[in-house]
Amino acid sequence: MRVFLQALFGQVLLSGYLLWRGRQALPPGKKWRVPFVLLFVLEWMLYFTGFFFHGYLPDGLMIAILHICNTWYFASIYLVMAMLLPELLLLTDRRWKWFPQAVRRHRKGIGRALFVLLVAGITTLMIDAYGQAVCPVVTHVRIHIPKAVEGRDSLTVALMSDMHFGEFIGKKQAQRYVSLCNAQHPDLIVLAGDLIDYESLTAERLHIEEDLRELTAPLGVYIILGNHEYRANRHAKYRWMEKTGGVLLVDSVAMPDSTFYLAGRDDAINPGRASLHTLMKGLDLSRPVIVLDHQPVSFNEIVMNRADLGLHGHTHNGQLWPYRLLLRFVYECAYGYYRKGEAQFYVSSGIGGAGAPYRTGTRSELVVLHITFGLN
Repeated sequence: MRVFLQALFGQVLLSGYLLWRGRQALPPGKKWRVPFVLLFVLEWMLYFTGFFFHGYLPDGLMIAILHICNTWYFASIYLVMAMLLPELLLLTDRRWKWFPQAVRRHRKGIGRALFVLLVAGITTLMIDAYGQAVCPVVTHVRIHIPKAVEGRDSLTVALMSDMHFGEFIGKKQAQRYVSLCNAQHPDLIVLAGDLIDYESLTAERLHIEEDLRELTAPLGVYIILGNHEYRANRHAKYRWMEKTGGVLLVDSVAMPDSTFYLAGRDDAINPGRASLHTLMKGLDLSRPVIVLDHQPVSFNEIVMNRADLGLHGHTHNGQLWPYRLLLRFVYECAYGYYRKGEAQFYVSSGIGGAGAPYRTGTRSELVVLHITFGLN
């Protein structure tokens, strides 16, 4: 919801630009231009209805408005990006007059053809982006921890992060996640933060906690907080998460059995969270230590405190291109397996996503970690 409200300038500016250029590309006359303009007027009416009256509209109507307007918003971003190159070419031609005469004579027709091709291309992209978001893949990762563990030589962990239950990701997706996870027959399940997108109202109304209670693993289900758990009704989210049947780890350590530790950190958005040194004080480091930390920002702490494995989410691997490229300048590792010193890490792209369910250049994933132990 918050993303929807913050998209005001994007909705107005991007749509205004596309309306301007689209009218220029269409043949003159009301037959083509009037329906084209009406489509934009309708989209703006839907957006501003949701913007001003979201507190009064029925949930079903508001969710429909969110889906339509956010889908158009993402599509308009890519349409404008795709039109930047033709715009640049036009600007350079005005300065240096380098277009061939044949292009000049047929510029209107070429412009219309390009506009149609761009619309068709972006439509195809959005259909694919929806599939990449709502149909998560199972990513298998093999990790060896060089510690001899009496009574255990392997551990299978199912890692799900960034579910973002809310107006866009609801009960149907929750059931899909649970079914996919249980099909992997993990020993342990970890929900690594951002279970809720913004408010917990939708998850509560749909009773998604009932679906999460169906998650099955011999060693249990463990949950940590993400940055989205600190937004809006934070205490209501805690109460809701307690109903899921999972064990909530907030700056605390658990032993699912006697063979290894799980250290669950509060999210890094909380400046008062405990240090990893404090959490690991007194632990028997001859046993494996797995650190759960939503944001991948504590690699050095994990290495210095001699933990063995860090599991993270948060980044969505960019979710929408070109953000994936920008993440390289923000995080030491924004996605996938990583090793630093004696510690190993995995950063998941997340099984859900923030805002409307679209992904470009990345994909939703359930991570299955096949961990082996032993000195050899």
